Amino acid sequence: MASSPAEFTRIHGMGLSKWSQIQTAYGLVKRSLEDTLSQNSIFSSSGHVKEFLQAKIGGLPHEVFVCLHLDSNLHLIECQELFRGSITQTAVYPREVLKEALSRNASAIIVAHNHPSGNPLPSKTDQTLNKTLAKALQLVDIPLLDHCIVSSRGFFSFSESGIMNVEEN
Repeated sequence: MASSPAEFTRIHGMGLSKWSQIQTAYGLVKRSLEDTLSQNSIFSSSGHVKEFLQAKIGGLPHEVFVCLHLDSNLHLIECQELFRGSITQTAVYPREVLKEALSRNASAIIVAHNHPSGNPLPSKTDQTLNKTLAKALQLVDIPLLDHCIVSSRGFFSFSESGIMNVEEN
């Protein structure tokens, strides 16, 4: 999916026409998943969120950080790419996350980023960012429902793993 036309046409029997067809089909799948999320409650199926994020950012060769802005019924308002980085890191600014959530009148958000390395497990930096974002969003009553890490080889959910709690004793 992430191959360039030049890389794809090096495969025996594959040409630009086939590359275009595959890219078009991939785009339709991503759009269909986004439409499903905007029409249904985001939690009607956690699998939809996973599938959508895997299709949207799982195979990218560089890190991106996205926000799923949700309304009060947990329908998708917008999936927004906020930050783009290198193959190993992305700078994320909690102030910008908060500003964008408020500008869309989001009632809740899910954040996600990818790990091009293939390892979906969170780093210490990811865990610190999660706490910082959750605390910042709490100040304006916007819950951070999940922080997902996507890779070509897996998926990690802070919520499913039980580490979304930001309360410190």
